Amino acid sequence: MKYLSLYMLVLGTTILVGCESGPESSKGFSLPKGDVSNGKTVFLKYECLSCHKLKGIEQPDIMDNPELSVRLGGTSTVVKTYADLVTSIINPSHKIARGYPHSMVQIDGVSKMKVYNDVMTVTELVDVVTFLQPYYELVPHSKTDYRYYKYE
Repeated sequence: MKYLSLYMLVLGTTILVGCESGPESSKGFSLPKGDVSNGKTVFLKYECLSCHKLKGIEQPDIMDNPELSVRLGGTSTVVKTYADLVTSIINPSHKIARGYPHSMVQIDGVSKMKVYNDVMTVTELVDVVTFLQPYYELVPHSKTDYRYYKYE
């Protein structure tokens, strides 16, 4: 039994390491650190607040879209990584915003968010992600309060 557990551990590790290689691997991919101030400028330039809300950031001269107002930032029990934010901008349909009526954020499983791949420069992408990252706060999971039940 001891050897079976060891074998399973080695096999599992080998499989996980093997998943990191090949042309589809993200191993070695990273973008440079962006500039927060320029990121805010980019965020406002592309009028992201017409469809998003970001605490403490306003842009009164844009047209607000009340049917689509997805909150950015806030607390989460899951880390919102740099890669998550980059992916959300370059491939908005990869993960559709949760907690909103489907009709508000998607059409037939495709995000209503504009794809900025041919609009935004890589530098702008890096800067806007660097600007947004601090707005996400990781909070620990709350432990479930199990009550003691008396079975009869």
